[in-house]
Amino acid sequence: MGSKQMSQTIFEYKLKSRNPKTPHFYATIFLGVLIFTFIESMYSNSKIHYFNLKSSHGTNNAAVAQFGSSENHVVMAEQQSEEAENYDPLIPPDNVSRDERIAWFRRQLPEIEVLKSTTLSQQFHSRVYNFFNQGCSVLHHIIWMSPARSFGKREFLTMDSFFKANPDGCLLIVSRSMDSPRGYAILKPLLDQGFKVQAVTPDLPFLVKDTPAEPWLEQINSGTKDPGYVPLSNNLSNLIRLTILYKYGGVYMDTDLIVLRDFSDLRNTIGAQSLDPVTRHWVILNNGVMIFDINHPILLEFMQEFATTFNGNKWGYNGPQLVQRVIERNGGTEGFNLTILSPRAFYPVDRVRVWRFLKKPKDESESRWVESQLNELSRREIYSVHLWNKRTKDLEIEEGSVMAKLISNHCVVCDGRA
Repeated sequence: MGSKQMSQTIFEYKLKSRNPKTPHFYATIFLGVLIFTFIESMYSNSKIHYFNLKSSHGTNNAAVAQFGSSENHVVMAEQQSEEAENYDPLIPPDNVSRDERIAWFRRQLPEIEVLKSTTLSQQFHSRVYNFFNQGCSVLHHIIWMSPARSFGKREFLTMDSFFKANPDGCLLIVSRSMDSPRGYAILKPLLDQGFKVQAVTPDLPFLVKDTPAEPWLEQINSGTKDPGYVPLSNNLSNLIRLTILYKYGGVYMDTDLIVLRDFSDLRNTIGAQSLDPVTRHWVILNNGVMIFDINHPILLEFMQEFATTFNGNKWGYNGPQLVQRVIERNGGTEGFNLTILSPRAFYPVDRVRVWRFLKKPKDESESRWVESQLNELSRREIYSVHLWNKRTKDLEIEEGSVMAKLISNHCVVCDGRA
């Protein structure tokens, strides 16, 4: 609610009150001022300053659209907001045996909302369907399993650069924590400019229903499956992206990308992370960007692999390594209508040398290098640049660096810096 609208509401209340000098009246006014101040502070703090940063771990109708299609949806979102915003990824205790970890997990199960269907999550499909029926030029999905307070400037940059390249696109944020007043405040700078972005609480039982992953969720919910020591949120993200693409199609992307151009010319595509220097054949695949039609058969293969070979004790095993295992086992992409693009498409800057792209030039030679890299990254075959947040989250993006210049050229909400 904007400041003028809230002020008018308080003013009308004053006019209609029969006992304006009662303690109840003053308490109500005081509470309204507190709420107004809180919301305004959240919105004002949503300005984006991209440089020298490290990664951080409308109208009433707009708010209703964000939290659901009726007043009940808004109320449910508000009721869950405090709990959702404080929800941390499920991290099991260290140095425990498999049996001890399973016993610990069983005790946690009643508190793990993301594994269940709730009154709000059961409206996932209808909310997604209504959102996508807004005349989207392209459908993109991101997943956020962490608290909303951890959705920082780098994560916002992924959305910002997406809308620079896709002003008529639809961006769905599959997230329980972002489907909240705090999440709405984060998205408000984009909503205010008319962009189509919405956070929706996922319904995991619905998403896996009638897929090969359904038995896996049943085992997890029964407490008979070892979740492993890798945070379960990490592997839930790996699974949810497969189910979303299978049931709705579109583009999945990680939240540490700078989107350089639209993906509208791509279909049924994933990207290689590295190539063999001699054969030029891909060596490592990555699931950080995936584009698929609805009901693509290889997504069922991926979900089958997830359910039958799940290992929660190896980073990447149920994500990028899973995609690679399935494709290798099937002898490549033949018969799957699938394209594997070279690393230049989505990962032109590898994780080993990415740090250099965050540093400002110190002399003339380094300045020329920065310009040469910018020219290279402007080539038509390059769609995005990965920031590799796991490696760079504690590094600053220095003004004048390659990344800083890319940001200036590929953002909409740039706070005067673009």
